[in-house]
Amino acid sequence: MNDQQMDRIRHALDSFQVELPSWGFANTGTRFGKFLQPAAATNLEEKFSDAAEVHRWTGVCPSMALHVLWDLPDGAASAAGVEQLARKYSIEPGSINPNLFEDQAYKFGSLANPDPDVRRKAANHLRESIDVMNRLACRDLSIWLADGSNYPGTQSVRQRKKWIEAGLAAAHRQLDSGQRMLIEYKPFEPAFYHTDIADWGMALLLARAAGPNAKVLVDTGHHYQSQNIEQIVEWLLAEGMLGGFHFNDRRYADDDLTLGSIDPYQIFRIFHAIQFYEWETGQRADIAYMVDQSHNLKGKIEAMIQTVATALELYAKAALVDYERLSEKQAGCQLVDAEACLKDAFFTDVRPAIAEWAASNELPVDPLQAFRQSGYLERITSERAEKNAASVSSYA
Repeated sequence: MNDQQMDRIRHALDSFQVELPSWGFANTGTRFGKFLQPAAATNLEEKFSDAAEVHRWTGVCPSMALHVLWDLPDGAASAAGVEQLARKYSIEPGSINPNLFEDQAYKFGSLANPDPDVRRKAANHLRESIDVMNRLACRDLSIWLADGSNYPGTQSVRQRKKWIEAGLAAAHRQLDSGQRMLIEYKPFEPAFYHTDIADWGMALLLARAAGPNAKVLVDTGHHYQSQNIEQIVEWLLAEGMLGGFHFNDRRYADDDLTLGSIDPYQIFRIFHAIQFYEWETGQRADIAYMVDQSHNLKGKIEAMIQTVATALELYAKAALVDYERLSEKQAGCQLVDAEACLKDAFFTDVRPAIAEWAASNELPVDPLQAFRQSGYLERITSERAEKNAASVSSYA
């Protein structure tokens, strides 16, 4: 690797940050059951502590996404405690995630529910979430709706679209000029006949209808098999509508697997699409990179470190693509050579360059090994095991 390539990697990594999810440190599971971990976080302070540990060893995770219902049950009134924890652990509160799917009232939907009282309840929750954003000086409101139906003819899809448009527009009007609304989509689950926001095109149309500060959030797990996610990324970039990512990997759909565990080349291609766009336009894309994973089998902190380390490696590889040569080969329809521009970068071993970058930032060359040697896991396992064991009955 030459000096120019090393510089490109250093420059890329210096600007790379990824947000951690608070829920990724706590016990969660599938609809069939939950396998509890003795070291899982049992309260918000423990989540902040675990996030700080990931940032300590990786150096690129300065913020943590918060879930209003799970982390701030009293809404903005809980914000003072969050501020104290943020100062204590040097982790900033990140995107604010409303919960429009867990309340029993949302059985038939939230913003798209035929009952006006339920729609009002959902709208009030969005308003409370924005109050939290204002109190904590957070920028992004990350919205995912579980709304949909399971049987043909049971709901008016067009009417539900109108209700969602109205609800999102109302929430958008409450945002400050520097705040954003990120609209997430998911093709299925829990609704299996129709999901109200089922793909990126629906999210794009809803974002445009909501207002200028609304963008699309792409979860890399929320797609059908073999879907070309980087094409979606390219289109959203071209439209100025890509707001953020929830990073994970999938074998089927929304499997919540660690990044790159199934298809690292896909994540590389996504990072390449973004960096190529930035090279062509001369401007940095305003994209929030966030992790959305919650592991039952892998250790939660180890899985987070593994995902972040993989993201750094794939982002560094994408920085090595020779954009000038690629543009030339694309223009000449030289297919083999154009593809080689990507494959040469992907198969380059960037670990020595990342190790040098880490050392220059006083970070460990191997963050996972550094964490394992720190004694943190043993300590929190001892402190939390009894609390997690006692919670078994609440998950039964």
